[in-house]
Amino acid sequence: MSSNHPHKIKLLSIAVLSALSASYHAVADEANQKSIVAAPVVVTATRVEQNSFDLPVAIDTVDIHDIQAGQLQMQLSESLIRLPGITAQNRNNQAQDPQISTRGFGARSSFGVRGVRVYVDGIPLSMPDGQGQPGVVDLSAIRSVEVMRGPFSALYGNSSGGVIQMLTENAPKTPEVGATVMFGSENTKRQVLNATGNLEGLDYLLNVSNYDTDGYRQHNSANKQQATAKFKVNLTEDTRITALVNWFDQKAEDPNGLPRVATKTDPSAFDDPEKVVISSILSNTRVYRQHTQAGFNIEHDFNPNNSIHIVSYVGTRENEQYLALNSTGSGRASIISRDFWGTDIHWNNKGELFNRPYSFSAGMTYGKMNDARQDIATTNGVMLPASILANVNRNEDNISTNFDQYIQAQWSALDNVDLHAGVRRTKVWLEVKDNLVDLSKDFTKTFNYKYRDGSGRVTHEKTTPVIGAVWKVTPATNLYANYGKGFETPTFIEVAYSDPVLGTGPNLGIKPSTSDNYEIGVKSFITDNTRTNVSIFKTDTDKEIVAISGNPYAVYKNAGKTKRKGIEASIETRFDNNIGLYASYTLLDAKFDDSFTTINNKVVDSGNYIPGTYRTQLYGEISWKLPSIGFFTAFEGRHNSKVYVDDRNTDAAPSYTVFNLRAGFQQELANWRLSEYLRVENMFDKEYIGSVRVNDTNSRFFEPAQNRNYLLGLSASYKF
Repeated sequence: MSSNHPHKIKLLSIAVLSALSASYHAVADEANQKSIVAAPVVVTATRVEQNSFDLPVAIDTVDIHDIQAGQLQMQLSESLIRLPGITAQNRNNQAQDPQISTRGFGARSSFGVRGVRVYVDGIPLSMPDGQGQPGVVDLSAIRSVEVMRGPFSALYGNSSGGVIQMLTENAPKTPEVGATVMFGSENTKRQVLNATGNLEGLDYLLNVSNYDTDGYRQHNSANKQQATAKFKVNLTEDTRITALVNWFDQKAEDPNGLPRVATKTDPSAFDDPEKVVISSILSNTRVYRQHTQAGFNIEHDFNPNNSIHIVSYVGTRENEQYLALNSTGSGRASIISRDFWGTDIHWNNKGELFNRPYSFSAGMTYGKMNDARQDIATTNGVMLPASILANVNRNEDNISTNFDQYIQAQWSALDNVDLHAGVRRTKVWLEVKDNLVDLSKDFTKTFNYKYRDGSGRVTHEKTTPVIGAVWKVTPATNLYANYGKGFETPTFIEVAYSDPVLGTGPNLGIKPSTSDNYEIGVKSFITDNTRTNVSIFKTDTDKEIVAISGNPYAVYKNAGKTKRKGIEASIETRFDNNIGLYASYTLLDAKFDDSFTTINNKVVDSGNYIPGTYRTQLYGEISWKLPSIGFFTAFEGRHNSKVYVDDRNTDAAPSYTVFNLRAGFQQELANWRLSEYLRVENMFDKEYIGSVRVNDTNSRFFEPAQNRNYLLGLSASYKF
């Protein structure tokens, strides 16, 4: 286990920055340049490019600079953590996806992302049942990330408490090749190679990367290779086709969460965060994943006012995850072999209605996922023979399908008033085909209870309308309001088991949760160099899906009502002398409005906070550039309030405040572009809990964050 040395990091940063300053001549803009702050153009809100300032939705973007400058580019949480309304916690654990939620939607997720739909270039990374895996995409190939929150997210269908869309880089007209190497604490290494350009009318982007780390905790190492390929060609002046391929192969150890109370063999999250629970070692908890996905986007313009977009995709995913049941070495291997495919077709139209401009979109989408799923007992991290049926807990096919239709329109009713509306009809099928029944026909009757027929099928459907308006009070200030219905079905993880001890299932009686979502907001340019957004929201949810037991199998059910309300605010400004300031603030009050009981007859009281939701989050950043030598730097601060770990609010991770620093140089020498940067994370070596495992079976709720750590990056690109 490696350790960090503050004085070595300090000397290293000084030496690197001094050497770079002395060795290179930087390109530069005018010193003391003053930049105008502009609202970004987005596509997620209306499916066509539009200035976010004129939309009645809470939507923010993270641009390529904030994605790549001084970042490892391995977790989406690195970029999203700066935005209001989003909880994006880096679990420092490559065996698990980052914890991402918006306005409390998705906070309960232990595996993958739920309650928030994830896309890349319009291609879904969320399956029909609502599960999402954002780790599919290599962030080194991403130019921006758009995050939409609030009622209009429902126009993307099931589980859309929010929408996250990653947009890949576009090829430049001049071919370019590049390479990046990164080195960091805990023997962390990452290498990236890319090539992009145009070849006889074909735009191309190729990106490959490799990542290795020992991890800062015991049993925390990881390796991941990724590749991205994007091709775009104009078949005619009116027809364009884009192909996108994503692939990754990953191996990662899972140190699991830690309990609060320490013993000699079971250290606490508050005792020694580098330690690991003994069950992780004995059961060798880990994951192997491989994912390949290809998508195609065809755009055709019939005339200046009418166009059609066709998106289709297909992919496979292999997932083999080893879980611990107790501290004796007993465990389970969860094995999933997934095939998925789908398509989205929508028509865009624009024109005038009563001499006022309008835009209109209508479309339909179909998606299907087929999981061949097994759950097999393990001892000391070794899978027991599946030929012995007593070792097999599950052998089934999980099939989810969705077929949706949607309409979305915008009309400028007055010179200073825009109306927006839409509706989506969503239909989701969940089907389980239990293969253990046939396998166990001649098996000893002793185990017959375990192999009862678990086959079943259920259909969920809902119509979700949304409506909103923008009042352009002045050219620099817009007020907006909106309302919409929401709809979230249970995922296959949540319907998997009906009995927490025997592991029998499925539990297809869980109903979707539904919600009423309200939002008002203001977007304003205070000056040419200062932009601010503020939104106030309220969400009333019925039939909230909650975990009620998990020993050793997690069982879910519908609780009653929940209420979420809060404020989101951000401000961005540019001062003289190339000084920039950005800050965001989130206040979220997310509570159960009805009491309910768990399987063990423990009462969750009305008024309890929804676990995994932070009441307050604050991010601030002050940046500075010195263009004459190509120098840039930024000082970041982040505060999160305490967060409850279970529905009963029996324990909580305490609040924390951490600070980070990044700095670097950029140069252009003939056809070369060079960049060097250093990042110091948690620079004051704060001990804190970075994320929590909500309603963890063994009360191992706490995932400690990394202590002070550094990342050094060097990149070079050549333009032909």
